Amino acid sequence: MPVVIVGAGIGGLAAALSLHAAGITDVVIAEAAAEPRPLGVGINLLPHAVRELTELGLADRLAGIGVATGELVYYNRYGSRIWSEPRGLRAGYRWPQFSVHRGRLQMLLLAEVRRRLGEAAVRTGHTLTGFHQEGGTVSARFATAGGETELTGDVLIGADGIRSTVRALLYPDEGPPPWNGLVLWRGVSQAQPFLSGRSMIMAGDGTAKFVAYPIQDTAPNLINWIAERPMEKAVTRGDWNRPVEPSEILRHFGDWRFDWLDVPGLISAADAVYEYPMVDRDPLPRWSHGRVTLLGDAAHAMYPIGSNGASQAVIDARVLACELVVGRPPEQALNAYEERRRPVTTALCQANRGMGPEVVMKIAHERAPNGFTDIEDVIPTAERESIAAAYKRTAGFDPRLLNERPSYGVEPA
Repeated sequence: MPVVIVGAGIGGLAAALSLHAAGITDVVIAEAAAEPRPLGVGINLLPHAVRELTELGLADRLAGIGVATGELVYYNRYGSRIWSEPRGLRAGYRWPQFSVHRGRLQMLLLAEVRRRLGEAAVRTGHTLTGFHQEGGTVSARFATAGGETELTGDVLIGADGIRSTVRALLYPDEGPPPWNGLVLWRGVSQAQPFLSGRSMIMAGDGTAKFVAYPIQDTAPNLINWIAERPMEKAVTRGDWNRPVEPSEILRHFGDWRFDWLDVPGLISAADAVYEYPMVDRDPLPRWSHGRVTLLGDAAHAMYPIGSNGASQAVIDARVLACELVVGRPPEQALNAYEERRRPVTTALCQANRGMGPEVVMKIAHERAPNGFTDIEDVIPTAERESIAAAYKRTAGFDPRLLNERPSYGVEPA
């Protein structure tokens, strides 16, 4: 079963590795960039995604490029603790949660694809211009430095990100990703560890927010951070490559100094800062059209809340590979993949629009805008536990269920 994947991001590369592991070895990835580079900042891989990558034989290599997250802690605007919970192995999962640099993870996956499937499996400098289905195959056209070329397969997978060309060809009237009025600034800084040294923190009031977590815990220690707030000016670019000066962020976060973290110091220490509008995509009624389907952000781009974007792309990849090898025709296999994944990611997209588990910061601010002495007087433990547990169930990483459930790469009973 020849398969063509558009996009050599985390989702596309995970799909190629998953297909190869399932026995589908005739796979080609077409990537628009002349040569992928380790761009971006930090991301998180949740235990359900780490489980799938572990089954692909990547556990040791993931541990070598990331930090095993030990806890997640929410604070209010004044640095007072709202909620904390263990993460990864400390939370009882059989798999860790990793905080990693997105570019390093992409390069790891790219190297594995080339090693396992061969150098020819990744075609760089290929920009998709169109595709057509005919006679049980799908042919995709690409612009290259040498002209136009065509790749033909039994299946075409659009894993080409939030501004997916495959999606735009399927839904030409959709338009750009909608912006919710919030802007994120992201950077990576050399800094001393804070709290446990493996803590992921979020501080805010439901409007402005600051996130920080380590992505390298050996010298030099690297801390990934995100600053977020509403902006009146329109920010339209849906990518991570618009640089800004740290002074722009310090105007809004210059007094966010806590006993356990110097926020303006962390911002000032960044080598580069990137601006990003908080955008997502409205859920689609269908991903699969004949022998063409979507995966990852191309299918279900969601707000960067709850650390789920890359994890859901990995799970998409594993489910899709599983469905393609059980013996049914490709069209049926793609529909089965969509039936398993689209309802889950639609619910998750909607949960993220409601702030997901981060809503505790908003609730704390609404009930105690000037701060609090005892969080129990503001949000009782039972309410905080319920918010955290509900999101884990929606996103598919409730520890009790995950530890007992078969891998996503195994055909469901």
